[in-house]
Amino acid sequence: MVRANPCKQALMPETAKASKIHLRAVRLWLLVGAAMIFLTLVVGGATRLTESGLSIVEWKPVTGVLPPLSEKDWQAEFAKYQTIPQYRELNRGMSLDAFKVIYWWEWSHRLLAPVTGAVFLLPFLFFLWRGVIPTNLRARLWAIFCAGAALGAVGWWMVSSGLTQGVSVSQYRLAFHLTLATAIYAAILWTAQQLAAQAPNEMPARIRVGALAIALLLLLQIYLGALVAGLDAGLAYNTWPTIDGAIVPSQERLWFLQPAWRNLFENVLTVQFNHRMLAYTIWILAILHMCDAWRARYAIYGAVVLAGAVTVQAGLGVVTLLHNVPILLALAHQVLAIVVLTIAVVHAERLSHRMIFFAPQTGPAEQSV
Repeated sequence: MVRANPCKQALMPETAKASKIHLRAVRLWLLVGAAMIFLTLVVGGATRLTESGLSIVEWKPVTGVLPPLSEKDWQAEFAKYQTIPQYRELNRGMSLDAFKVIYWWEWSHRLLAPVTGAVFLLPFLFFLWRGVIPTNLRARLWAIFCAGAALGAVGWWMVSSGLTQGVSVSQYRLAFHLTLATAIYAAILWTAQQLAAQAPNEMPARIRVGALAIALLLLLQIYLGALVAGLDAGLAYNTWPTIDGAIVPSQERLWFLQPAWRNLFENVLTVQFNHRMLAYTIWILAILHMCDAWRARYAIYGAVVLAGAVTVQAGLGVVTLLHNVPILLALAHQVLAIVVLTIAVVHAERLSHRMIFFAPQTGPAEQSV
């Protein structure tokens, strides 16, 4: 007769309890990392809106952590800024004190990047050493870290585009940089939610698919919003619901660049029009998703909150546009975009929940015959 060792059986509840504590610690770490990225996105938005992103013209990931410490150092940094087109064409005659304001915005944004990386990497290595990261989660977390490390290089690639020509960075690179950062944020948030103690949901597939579709479309909308910001398209057409005198502008105005695909990224009218159309699409889908959830009696609260947040964000976008994109309203619009994405990701994950269980590493069960 084969029997499991009763001493081993007595230890199993304690082991399970310990693994739950480990999972909570890992989840808390991921949420802190997501919060750091959220803060970086907010500061990055303010940096963009205050035209501060080109105030530091060199990329020094290590020595650049220290700001200028003397008047001589400040003068040297200011002299470097005076060599780029943005100063000559936009800020000629700027005082040193005014330069310090934009410098501190960019410096803060750059400082947050390595700090966020350290907040992610150091606990990650510790958890790996202790063996508390679920095996099926390690590759994903390494991929997220590598994407975050690449984000710093992408940031400099973006900044470098504005140092030699024009007064701002390339809208292509700005949109890629922001979207990558936001995708990393969403991936961390999704993973943290997977570690939450929550029973899998059984519901009609269309509700789950609808939630996922809205989250993905919000990520695309953030990309389009970055194109709008990069082209200052919000300053060009400040009427609503019409744009360029019509609900739908003429094809000649929307598609005059050749090849045609360039209009999607370089035509100010087309870029703002696409941003508006996708906003309408997301709003309609969010309302339909809310009605579907209400009718099916599944995830009603999350669907209502999501639809409400999308509605407020759309309204704020219209108000920001009609007021000619003042900095405070524009920043609020950008911050709320990340908040809405947060709600959408959490909601979609809850509807798709498949908890990553942690299986403690144990030796062969002791048996007696």
